[in-house]
Order: sequence, then structure tokens, then C-alpha cells
Amino acid sequence: MRIGIPKEIKNHEYRVGLTPESAAEFCRRGHSVFVEKGAGTGIGIPDEAYLNAGAEIVQTADDVFAKSQLIIKVKEPLAEERARLTSDHILFTYLHLAPDPAQAHDLLKSGATCIAYETVESHDGGLSLLKPMSQVAGRLAIQAGAAALEISKGGRGVLLGGVPGVRAGKVVVIGGGVVGFNAAQMAVGLHADVTILDRDPDVLERLSIHFEASANVVYSTQSSLEQEISEADLVIGAVLVPGATAPKLVTRDMLKLMQPGSVIVDVAIDQGGCLETAKPTTHENPTFVVDDVVHYCVANMPGAVARTSTYALNNVTLPHALKIADLGWRGALSADPLLAKGLNVHNGSITNAAVGESLNLEYQLVESLL
Repeated sequence: MRIGIPKEIKNHEYRVGLTPESAAEFCRRGHSVFVEKGAGTGIGIPDEAYLNAGAEIVQTADDVFAKSQLIIKVKEPLAEERARLTSDHILFTYLHLAPDPAQAHDLLKSGATCIAYETVESHDGGLSLLKPMSQVAGRLAIQAGAAALEISKGGRGVLLGGVPGVRAGKVVVIGGGVVGFNAAQMAVGLHADVTILDRDPDVLERLSIHFEASANVVYSTQSSLEQEISEADLVIGAVLVPGATAPKLVTRDMLKLMQPGSVIVDVAIDQGGCLETAKPTTHENPTFVVDDVVHYCVANMPGAVARTSTYALNNVTLPHALKIADLGWRGALSADPLLAKGLNVHNGSITNAAVGESLNLEYQLVESLL
């Protein structure tokens, strides 16, 4: 199969769909890999590294799409990239379609087969291709939030770890999944005062056993959420409903309960955000203020540490991408029902129930295609 790796064009996005090491795996199996010139230079990977791996460097994104069947990316395709897609293409990348009807419309119109990293499942019911980026985003959320708390950034001027004689900053993490767990780990490591809210008894028990006395674990109700955020210096929104739009757990009215200069980092922003006041921002302009509360809503947080993120993502996407290249999309999805969960769009139809319901569009089940 012919594999295409375009350069990412989202604002301050330097990750790349395949590393040279991953490209070499495709070439060893007899596949052809076409990499856009400069695709990896943002994270210190020169074109020569891809050439040494057996790939071919092409000059433009148009060349990549024209020569390739399987397009491997990191972020959702922007409008100019979607215009290059045809019914002959298989797109393998993060899509996050639920809050993005324009993208969904364009992908449906293209007729392409689009497999989304974020809905591929693992044997334990987790989201195996989302997990490493959730780990990165959770850890980054504390770094970003700590920086935003500085007075020069509009924050309260609170040091999360405190110092002897001065209390530590309070961090409230909404959601105890992969993002929330990693955020809490980082915050505990900084010696902050940490509270994690969740509604799943099994998650609460697991968090309690892991953190013991180093973090408070609280059952989430509207009352407990309002109480915790009213005392917080930093709030991390870490809620996920696979494939669907994130629930709006922090309303505009609830912001009035928060302290002036406090910070909210909405990690769920690429699924629409769990704050009523959230709107996507970029690494170039990451924050905005509503009712004296600093909002950090960068939609591609892991892009800030693009080298780490690229290699972490390749570690989990490579086996699936190789399977698609070896067997074709239909053969790969038929052989692997967990990978089949990733099919979001095919031949002008939505093929994921959560996406279809979020966009109020008709959908067909993957099983009917296989």
C-alpha cells in the first residue's frame, strides 16, 4: 500500500504521523511511504532520516495526497486538507468529530474512509490510541495551569506547592480517568492540595488506593463540585464521553463562585469542552478570561511537547496502521473488532453511534459494512 505523511498545519502543531523508525517498518513489509518535505523538522527529525528509512520525500501536501492511499496524520484535517481527500483515501488520525460539524460534512462529502484514533478500543474497554496523549495532556495541564497562575499571566499569583509557612495551592481535578489521574499525579508531585471528583465507584476506589492520603477523592455531585471549585486555585476539566460531545459540568454561573485569578484548564476542549464558557485556543494565544477566571483551552495540548508526543503516539498507532496497510481497511477492521470501533466515516456515511447522535445525523453500524 502507498502511505502518505503530510506535514501538520494546525497552529503550532509539530507532531508527525510517522517517525522514521515507523516508516522503516512499512518499507520492510513492501509498502511505499511518501513524506512531505519538512514534516518532521519541527521536532528535530530531518528529511534524511526518512530517506534512510526507505521513504520518499515529496515537495507538497498535494503530492502526498495524490500519491497515497493511506493518509496517516496526528490532528484532524483542516479545510484545505479535507479538500484533497477522495473516496480512494483511508484517513487514520484524530478526528474529534462530535463538536465539529463542518469537518464531518467535508469528510462525508469526500467519500473517504476515516478511522479515528480516539474511538479505537482496547481489550479492557479503554481507548488505547487516545491514552498516551491523555497521559501527556494530563501532565501538561498542571504545568500550563501552574504557569497561568502567575500574576504576569493573569493568575492569582499562587505557587501550587507553596513554601514553608504558606499553604499549597488547591488543585481540583474533574474526572478520574487517564487525564485526571495523570494530572493528579503531577499535582501531588508538586505538593499541591489535590482533590479528584468522579462518579464511578470503581474509579473512586482505585484512586483512593493509589493516592491514599496524598489526594482527596470525592464523589461528584453539583453541590460537591460547586464547593470544591469555589476553593480552588486551579481546576482541571478531564471529562470524556468516547466519541461524544463532552458534558458541560462547569456552567457560567458557577464561575462566579470561583476566586478571581483562579485558572481552569479544559483538557476536554477537543470534544467541545466541559466548561460552558470554553472555546478552543492555540499555543500562540492559550488563555482568555471570563468573569475574572483564566481559561486555558488549547485544543492540541500535547503539541507543546511534540517530540515526546510523536513517539508516544507512534508506539500505539503503528501496529494498527501496519494492519491496515497489510490487509486493507476492510480486512483489518474485520480481523480486529476493536480497531473497527475507530471507523467514524465511510463512503458518505457516519459509522459511529456517539458521533452520529452528537451531530444529529443518521449513522450506520460498522458491522453492516463488514
